[in-house]
Order: sequence, then structure tokens, then C-alpha cells
Amino acid sequence: METVFKVIATVKTDFPDKFGLPRQSGIVKGLTGKVIFEPPYRDFSAVKELCEFSHIWLIWGFSKSHKKGEWSPTVRPPRLGGNERIGVFATRSPYRPNPIALSAVKLEKIENDPADGPVLYVSGIDMSDGTPIYDIKPYISYADAVDGAVCGFADKPYDKKLEVELPEGFAKMLGKDKSVQLCETLGCDPRPRYHRDEQRVYGFEFSGFEVKFKVSGNRVCVTDIFPKNLQE
Repeated sequence: METVFKVIATVKTDFPDKFGLPRQSGIVKGLTGKVIFEPPYRDFSAVKELCEFSHIWLIWGFSKSHKKGEWSPTVRPPRLGGNERIGVFATRSPYRPNPIALSAVKLEKIENDPADGPVLYVSGIDMSDGTPIYDIKPYISYADAVDGAVCGFADKPYDKKLEVELPEGFAKMLGKDKSVQLCETLGCDPRPRYHRDEQRVYGFEFSGFEVKFKVSGNRVCVTDIFPKNLQE
């Protein structure tokens, strides 16, 4: 019998689209989000003891994939420059038989909202706004962190950090916290690995603003930031 997953919650984040997001959870630890339960699951007793855990697993769906319902036995991971094909089950590509993912995030706090019920405040997110959540489980370090694990082509963390130039006027527009989050995100180089055009202007929406930037060498320069509604 086929199992039909229920959407138990959705995530609220500053990224309406997937471009710009970190490629894995925890890479930009300061990126925050809120997990808001669907009405049938807004029962505080379901999360009452969850506050005893520092981290949780979110099981979610690739809702922003352009090829939903399609899959390929081999894919081209951005990590390898998009030039090499490897087996889909050796990757975290969204183009798989069941487009589901999991992320380990930090649970900052739980608040019982009068309208939305229990809301989970999390950090280290890698999900766009509105991402459906299918399940939540506590992170258990003695079982979930495996000493000596071998991670294939992803064995070494991508720890190259770019310098970010954010003009003072743009920083004031965003505010201190959002400026820090944006700089940490840009420092991880959100471009596809195979893009190296220093004249190209990239852009993504973040926290209601359209962010434009260029990358030259090891430096990211934010060229423009303006409220998203000015573009519409």
C-alpha cells in the first residue's frame, strides 16, 4: 500500500527562492527560520519535551524543484563543477524518485503563539520560504554523529570563504542582524560551481530585498540592494 505523507508544517525563511541558499544545513549557522505547524498539528503537547534537545532533524520536500516528479539515475553535483555524472543515491540532488530531504538545524526556542500554536525557531537553515515539513525528529548525538564516517566525494567540507564587500548604506538598509546573515551567505559563494564570469551580476531575494552582487577572485561585491516591491 502506498503511503501518503501529510504536510505537518511549513518553514518561514528570508529566501522565497532556492538560489542563494546554503547548499547544506548548518553551513551558515546564523540563518534563521520558523517552523509553523498546520492547524491539525497545533498541539503543544506534541513538542513539549522537544525543548530539551539542542538540535532537530527536519524531513522536508523539494517543493521548488523545476523538475518535480522527474528523476535520473545519474546527476551532475554542483560540488564537482557540474561536469561529472554520479549515481543519484550518492548525492543529495532533488531529482530523485521521492523528492524529500532532511536537515539538521539548531532549535533556538519554542513559543506558543496565540494564533499559530507552537512555533519552532531554528537556525542553520537551508530551506526556502514555504517549504513543506513532513516530520520532525530530535537529533541524538550518540547515534546520529558517526565517528570515522567516510563521505565519498563530499568527504572534505567546502570551507572556502569569500570576502564580502557590503557598502554601509546597504548594511543600514538591512539592519545589523540581516547584514551579518547576508554576508555569511555570500561568503559561501552561492553561485553554481561552474560559473566564473566576473562581469556577471547575480541576484536573489533575501528578507524582502533584491540583492545584486558580483564576484571577482575571492571577493564578493554587493552592487545593489532595494526593496523587492520596487521591482514589481
